[in-house]
Amino acid sequence: MATFTIRGKNIEVTPALRDYVEKKVGKVTKYFDNVGEITVLLTVSKDRHIVEVTVPVQGILLRGQEATMDMYTSIDLVIEKIERQIRKYKTKLEKRFREGSIRTEMMTPPTKPVEEDEAVVIKTKRFVVKPMDVQEAIMQMNLLNHDFFVYRDDKTEDVNVVYKRKDGKYGLIESGV
Repeated sequence: MATFTIRGKNIEVTPALRDYVEKKVGKVTKYFDNVGEITVLLTVSKDRHIVEVTVPVQGILLRGQEATMDMYTSIDLVIEKIERQIRKYKTKLEKRFREGSIRTEMMTPPTKPVEEDEAVVIKTKRFVVKPMDVQEAIMQMNLLNHDFFVYRDDKTEDVNVVYKRKDGKYGLIESGV
């Protein structure tokens, strides 16, 4: 059974709202055996009700965000978005999933005080760069809704970056020596 972390920002998470979120978000767990802790952030900003959902499954992070004038509508739409992602990639995940392709991220705070003229690093992420091919890297990038993805090429062992171009196609930066 999946565990939930449901937080509210400028909104109280009532028991009824919590039950609705758990019922709706719980639907996506039927597609996978191993689901980690599901994180849901409910935010009210002016007239917008924003729902962000992160579902870690089998080493992949499914992420969705929706904003409408109604919290329940936002919840429904974000679940539809995640279910579309699952349907789109389920076959690819089963075919391409290999043991040890889990991608983990850790946040690390800055270690020294910042001088006035120095560029400020607001957030640092450290993660294990797992071996995979370019197609799996593109799939991971799309699942995370990122514009780029860092990975280790499973054939050359080089660290590469795949990115989404403005024309909708993909680019590849290879780090070969």
